[in-house]
Amino acid sequence: MRVLVTGGGGFLGSCIAKKLHARGDQVIVLGRRKYSHLSAGIESIVCDVRDKEGVASALKGCDAVFHTAAIPGVWGDYETYYGVNVEGTRHVIEGCREHAVKKLIFTSSPSVVFGESDLENVDESVPYPASYLCYYPETKAQAERMVVKANEVDGLSTVSLRPHLIWGTGDPHLVPRIMNRALKGSLVRVGDGRNRVDIIHVENAAHAHIQACDALGPGSKVAGQCYFVSDGEPVVLWEWIDNLLLALDYPVVEKTVSYRTARMVGAVLEKIYGVLRIKKEPPLTRFVAAQLATSHYFNIAKAKKDFGYAPVVDPDEGMTAMVNHLRAHPVPLTD
Repeated sequence: MRVLVTGGGGFLGSCIAKKLHARGDQVIVLGRRKYSHLSAGIESIVCDVRDKEGVASALKGCDAVFHTAAIPGVWGDYETYYGVNVEGTRHVIEGCREHAVKKLIFTSSPSVVFGESDLENVDESVPYPASYLCYYPETKAQAERMVVKANEVDGLSTVSLRPHLIWGTGDPHLVPRIMNRALKGSLVRVGDGRNRVDIIHVENAAHAHIQACDALGPGSKVAGQCYFVSDGEPVVLWEWIDNLLLALDYPVVEKTVSYRTARMVGAVLEKIYGVLRIKKEPPLTRFVAAQLATSHYFNIAKAKKDFGYAPVVDPDEGMTAMVNHLRAHPVPLTD
């Protein structure tokens, strides 16, 4: 196939691009700059997904597109989140229609169904919440709805995947954030510490995307569907964090605060940062407090049944490889 990967320089996007290239597909990545870590032979296009014409041009001649580009995080203005996550997705869909691209594989998030309470072993029938605690899940949910609606229109088949807390060697987000806060002594356990969450190794997430792509087509089981994917078993979040820190000889988490208190603090900080128009993310928000205190893990039986998903990297082996890499390449302390 000739394949476009939006956000192809990112953690997940680059893993997908490399896997596709390794199996012989012609791969083009679209991102906001050139990426030196990509394999030789992978074409790179510098373009923001908010550039409608640029996105359409990049899709010309493609058989499929993996749309991983997004603005993540929990703080920022709505216009930016909407522009990238919603308008960017609209541009991808319209570009697919313009150039008769047959397959769209969209990277969504389990946070699209997260309100504020526990989600324990729920499947894809769980509804979207009435409201969201931040703009990221709100705009990703809007984009996911668009992708589902676009299925089987003008010859385009779509599928949406919901990987949760992507980790692994080279992770630029989750693990460095944990390490930095641990070193600064600002990592605080929220809640009773027994909440379970799903995580997914980047190799497993990329594998799931490619499997879904291969199964996708007009009238296929996966067309127009959404899927949770994970490493297969949830982890006790705070045990997983402590084990990671112990393996790195970092200080483990000793401070604890109740979920109620953390949520109140998050609400106050959001108000202050909003009034003062502070762009830097607050130390705590309501969404982060909820994610750290509640259980959110998902039933992946549908992905197993419909496109044969199964993790290809064992979590213990993935952790060993990541820890060895972090010991050899320490994450620099950031503000």
